[in-house]
Amino acid sequence: MATHNNPLFSAALGILVLCLGVAFRSLRSAAKLRKIMPPGPPGLPFLGNLFQLPQFQWLRFTEWKAQYGPIISLNLGGQPVVVLNSYQVASDLLDNRSAIYSDRPRFIMGSEILTGSMLIAFMTYGDPWKKLRRAAHDGLTRQVSASYTPIQEREASILVKSMIEQPSLWDQNLRRKASAASGLLGIVYGLPSLDSTDDPLITRVDDFIRRLVRATLPGAFLVEILPVMKRLPSWMAKWKKEGLEWHRKDTILFQGIMNDAKDLARSGNLSPCFAGHLIENPRDLTEKESAWVAATMFGAGSETVAAALCVFILAMTLYPNVMRTAQAELDQVVGRDRMPSFSDRANLPYIEAIVKEVLRWRPVGPLGLPRRSVKDDRYNGYFIPKGTLVLYNVWAIHRDPEIFPDYDEFRPERYLEQPDLEYVTYGFGRRICMGKDVANNALFINIASMLSALDFAAPIDDSGNKILPSRTACVDKGLVVRPVPFECCITPRQFPVSTSSKV
Repeated sequence: MATHNNPLFSAALGILVLCLGVAFRSLRSAAKLRKIMPPGPPGLPFLGNLFQLPQFQWLRFTEWKAQYGPIISLNLGGQPVVVLNSYQVASDLLDNRSAIYSDRPRFIMGSEILTGSMLIAFMTYGDPWKKLRRAAHDGLTRQVSASYTPIQEREASILVKSMIEQPSLWDQNLRRKASAASGLLGIVYGLPSLDSTDDPLITRVDDFIRRLVRATLPGAFLVEILPVMKRLPSWMAKWKKEGLEWHRKDTILFQGIMNDAKDLARSGNLSPCFAGHLIENPRDLTEKESAWVAATMFGAGSETVAAALCVFILAMTLYPNVMRTAQAELDQVVGRDRMPSFSDRANLPYIEAIVKEVLRWRPVGPLGLPRRSVKDDRYNGYFIPKGTLVLYNVWAIHRDPEIFPDYDEFRPERYLEQPDLEYVTYGFGRRICMGKDVANNALFINIASMLSALDFAAPIDDSGNKILPSRTACVDKGLVVRPVPFECCITPRQFPVSTSSKV
């Protein structure tokens, strides 16, 4: 029998022709779309720019900004992506058109399975997200955040004391997180200070964050590419079974901590804290939702503050003149016989400027979490289709030569010369970080306290030369980016340091 009369051959040929036709139409549509979407680098057929992204994507996006402009588009295996590389473009879309650009892409493993769709940062935009965000916002307003400052003053004093006693372990003490995790335990749950980085509670929370980070890495779980796999029964999908079990265990942990706060509240011993606001104003949250809202605030803030303080110490090591200028301001306003307090804040503009410059110079979140457009949109003649992933490049925005001509220099004076300068570390629009006031307060009091009590300097080698740390080398920790480990000589400024608690 002739091959061309074989029905199997004919069917196979028909399928091949059909596939080629679909592929041709897809390529033609993609080419047509490329003409009207923002410009961007050419990619491979089907795969697009998927293999052009290095580990530190924000650096590549910044390079492409110089070539293609402040708004660029990519194709990641058929998924359209738009990257916003300037403040103006990011504000136009994420602030002024927040109704379109406040959604998140699906994180099936990270959000829906591991966290039961209760992690506010990963939740898609809608009524459940609004409900949890409103509850969180009530306990994080600027006025309410001021009630947490005694805890932050206490923790800043403890941090300084630990650095005097163990100067070579300064990074571990940041992670301990005298200023970070320990302080947030008090702010979120009203719990006392921690004595060790090895505290079992911190270890459990750190494990939770690491699981979450791994789950959101591209390609970590096939279900992100084939969402239908979520319907598989747990006995057929080990990843699903383990994810649901971790969610159960984490829920028990978070509800347990919340119950401890409730016990303190019933006994009248709960200090002002975020959990206290949830207890007093439960709205319509379930116990599980309240526990996860509080846990979100704790998990999101601890590593961020610690990483930013590491950036501060890097800057002081590289810019001793900035350190001396700040110390002169502190000596004039605070004096040498006590630690700074929040009552000094209005008279310490240079310290405030250092906080802003730390957040701008080496942002610990150089690339914002992706947004997802909920409908077709047009901007400056470009088409942005529904379902596009939208990234804002904090690194590029903070290094815009038109706004920051000397962007690579750590120069707090820029915020005194131009008080309206914008830094976008905390995001845009409806997704802006709710804990920004708490974080800024923590950075202010820790930086002021350390500069008041300590000197920072680069170590000296055998030839008498300074061993300067890298200005740019960093470690991507998933949720935050921090400088690579470096050595710094920390010595007391030789005056009394009070470590008494006001709480």
